[in-house]
Amino acid sequence: MRETDPVSRLKGIGPKTAASLAQLGIETVGDLLRHYPARYDSYAAPVPIREAEEGKTVVVAGTLVTAPQARGFGRSAAVTAVLGDDTGRVSAVWFHQPYLKNTLRRGDRWVMRGRLVRSRFGLSLEQPQLFHPEEYAGRENTLQPVYAITGNLSGKVMSKAMAQALEAVDLEREFLPAEIRRRYGLAEWNYAIRTIHFPPDRQELLFARERLVFDEFFLFILAIRMLRERKEEQENPFSIQKTTWSDTIVQGLPYRLTEAQQRVLGEIRGDLQGGTLMNRLVQGDVGSGKTILALLALTDAAENGYQGALMAPTEVLARQHWESFSEIYQTYGIPCRPILLTGSMTAAEKRRAYEAIESHQADVIIGTHALIQEKVVYDRLALVITDEQHRFGVRQRESFSGKGESPHVLVMSATPIPRTLAIILYGDLDISVVDQLPANRLPIKNCVVDGSYRPKIYRFLQKEVEAGRQVYVICPMVEESEGLDAENVVDYTEKLREALPASIRVEYLHGKMKAREKNQRMEEFQRGEIQVLVSTTVIEVGVNVPNATVMLVENAERFGLAQLHQLRGRVGRGKYQSYCIFVDGSGEGTENARLKILQESNDGFRIASEDLKLRGPGDVFGVRQSGNLEFALGDIFTDSRILQGASEAAEEVLQEDPALDAPEHRGLADRLARYRRESFDRLYL
Repeated sequence: MRETDPVSRLKGIGPKTAASLAQLGIETVGDLLRHYPARYDSYAAPVPIREAEEGKTVVVAGTLVTAPQARGFGRSAAVTAVLGDDTGRVSAVWFHQPYLKNTLRRGDRWVMRGRLVRSRFGLSLEQPQLFHPEEYAGRENTLQPVYAITGNLSGKVMSKAMAQALEAVDLEREFLPAEIRRRYGLAEWNYAIRTIHFPPDRQELLFARERLVFDEFFLFILAIRMLRERKEEQENPFSIQKTTWSDTIVQGLPYRLTEAQQRVLGEIRGDLQGGTLMNRLVQGDVGSGKTILALLALTDAAENGYQGALMAPTEVLARQHWESFSEIYQTYGIPCRPILLTGSMTAAEKRRAYEAIESHQADVIIGTHALIQEKVVYDRLALVITDEQHRFGVRQRESFSGKGESPHVLVMSATPIPRTLAIILYGDLDISVVDQLPANRLPIKNCVVDGSYRPKIYRFLQKEVEAGRQVYVICPMVEESEGLDAENVVDYTEKLREALPASIRVEYLHGKMKAREKNQRMEEFQRGEIQVLVSTTVIEVGVNVPNATVMLVENAERFGLAQLHQLRGRVGRGKYQSYCIFVDGSGEGTENARLKILQESNDGFRIASEDLKLRGPGDVFGVRQSGNLEFALGDIFTDSRILQGASEAAEEVLQEDPALDAPEHRGLADRLARYRRESFDRLYL
């Protein structure tokens, strides 16, 4: 069987299962093999109940000493039982599994695996997995893969399909040069792909993972470096000279641009006036004032008779940019005509927008991915500015080029990445850093607490809302997940509705909602109609709500520090004092070393650097740190050592053989070509 064969060729993968797999982007056997486990369950030997550690996932074995009891009705009922051994007893509780009342019987022997937590009823196992003793004996001392699933898929179906694919697929020829494998101590590819799915132990898992992470970084860097070489040859067809419109805006602003903003604006203008096309990354912490730089650059393009486009990650944010740009142009009498283009607009609205763009009635076009649809025809498009989440892939760049000549490209990023890593990752872009915050910003007050502080937190939320402010609450999951002890958006919303007065409107927002629903919910929050918004990280790159003063993050230990810092940036945007509360669900609370960094600093670049020192290499069971450049396995912070090694190796190969046409690099050239077709354009956004 080949990797290119459809996944339906595997036994047991019928039309329904194939459709569910397709929702995960899995259509071929190769896609399946590269759907790596999200995590691994470690099946340790059972411990005596008396020795089970609070706050940890534990395995205990014993006899049910009570008949199961059910509280509540229907699927929301909670089933409780007590397990005992020679050293003690422990209660267990299961939610949304009412059938267990008829499955469990007093006197039966069970092995339970779950998190031991303390509530007002004392210590108990929450949602423990149940195993017959002989069943657990077959899993003991193993690592079992846990995959992201959807639709009618189950973990068992996914594992079975994966095992079958690994058994049936043809071995792939090794593509890494032998010298690179030897120097960096890397596993052979076929061994690595098998071991990442079914590792015999942790050490072999780390060995396999390092090889696959190296591959991800190595191929990405090769593609980036080769792309840069092509770009450096592109002449500037749009010489954009210094203008008066932008100066009028700068002189009229109610604040002075910081020195960092002035420096970066000068670098952007130098590119726009230079001999080659601009390809620049502007890095700046949340709130450092990157948006005004985008406005000024687009205004320069417009005054020179060109068009400029700004692509935002969400429709709500695109509309907000359009409204604020329109207001600035009107306030300062600038004859610049901005227009909005998003996917949810009506057919008539889109048609009017297309006509205005093609006829150059619009100078600045603001929108989402709708900006690169086939129907959009630009007139002298000279500048494209994108948010980091929308870095253009190769085909997307070509789609813009197909509408005329290649435009200048400016990428705006609020993700704090240490410069050493940024140079590697953004090797195709020149880098500018806005490393100052406006002087009028009130520093956010931070605190890290454990779950016992929730009653106090809820009283504080109520006080802020009663003062007229608004609140964000972030949970790591959308809905309850069996075997994962973490807060979820749906249940937490109900919990808050019960804890807060009925006069406070609490709603939720998550990525599984329809786009129209998400936009409506976010707009209601913007208008102040919703006081408390419970969300997943879908609001990480969100909108400007100056009235929001509290960011509460549940299970903060499950997020990367870069991501938590991005989330914190949703508050502190107005004139009121803002607060960020990180609830640590691991039991460490204020002793969590990673979260302490956030408590002590609001400087994103310092946080990124400290995090880099703190995180050990190869911590496969840890949280992902980077929020935007989503590699399948690799994490630029946790795996920074591998990233730097891959960068050195890529540089060496390209110096020796820039076109990769030497016989010893034929396998690498083929693999790189496949990578560019299948992954690079998707990742390079």
